Amino acid sequence: MSTCETCVVRNRAICSGLDNREIGALNTMGRRRSVAAGEPLIWEDDDSLLVANVIEGVLKLTTSTEDGREQIVGVAYPADFIGRPFGQTSRASVVALTDARVCVFARNDFDRFAREHPELEHKLLERTLAELDRTRSWMMLLGRKTASEKIATFLLDMSDRFGDVGCSPVRTPARLFTLPFSRQQVADLLGLTIETVSRQFTRLKQDGVIGLPSRREVEVIDRGALEALAG
Repeated sequence: MSTCETCVVRNRAICSGLDNREIGALNTMGRRRSVAAGEPLIWEDDDSLLVANVIEGVLKLTTSTEDGREQIVGVAYPADFIGRPFGQTSRASVVALTDARVCVFARNDFDRFAREHPELEHKLLERTLAELDRTRSWMMLLGRKTASEKIATFLLDMSDRFGDVGCSPVRTPARLFTLPFSRQQVADLLGLTIETVSRQFTRLKQDGVIGLPSRREVEVIDRGALEALAG
């Protein structure tokens, strides 16, 4: 049995539209790779040599300013696709936030396979458009929403992201999840200060909207209230 047939994100990853013969061909091209928390997978401005499906864990996409400051510009979760197919240069670094497993493909091999299989190219287009929609939503969040709306929106997104379990394509929001981000990283993501983030978390806990069993764990107690706060 191929690794593709036993893959836990098989029904949600970019290769989900392929038939068994095509999956078999793709399986011969890919290899599983474990990435430890803090380990880079792709470097910004390097040649685009690989692409990958995320199987387990969470990775961050970052860019750097000339003076070395880092900005998180995206986050990849299980079933997400990372890398730049049909491109020559990587526009962002990809670094594991948690221990992760990915299915890696040489970019040239993947590009050739995609050109020969229109269904995979269609999935790539779908993912690109979905990413564009998320980027537009994120621009609105950063530009228009208040601090409380930003935190509520962020927690709802985390609940949705971590609600996917197993091979089911249906998203069931998670009630309890562990944040892959520190408070400072949450602040950087949302354009807030770490003090504001901590105050908002504390207020949501005091109001009975969320629970905070530990520094990184979040329990959604009243999802309806969280959705109302998110606007």
